[in-house]
Amino acid sequence: MLKRTLYPLLLLAVLAACSKNESVPATSAAAPPAAAAVPAANDSMAKGEHVYKATCSLCHATGAGGSPVFGDKADWSPRIAQGKETLYGHALKGFTGAKGTMPPKGANPSLSDDDVKAAVDYMVAQIK
Repeated sequence: MLKRTLYPLLLLAVLAACSKNESVPATSAAAPPAAAAVPAANDSMAKGEHVYKATCSLCHATGAGGSPVFGDKADWSPRIAQGKETLYGHALKGFTGAKGTMPPKGANPSLSDDDVKAAVDYMVAQIK
């Protein structure tokens, strides 16, 4: 019974997130490589925060669908222990586990792989 109720609600929430049509602004490639080294990390975190707020927060703010709650060390620690490549793979390709389901790219196929990785990095950084 829970699955019959939860999955349609989760699908509806994911589809609502897809309809926002927000895009992450492109970064300028004109900056010299030496000067861009430090700001690039900040740009990546800013991009990750934007993607999180626009897409990921729909589930990760509340734990919908069994997702790890943003900032909750107990939820995130076992996942972080698997390594960033595993986290990236689950976020990019989707994953169904014992605790819930992660749709590919957070059910927002318009996100680039770099956008998704930036969001993962942003969420993980809030734990450390």
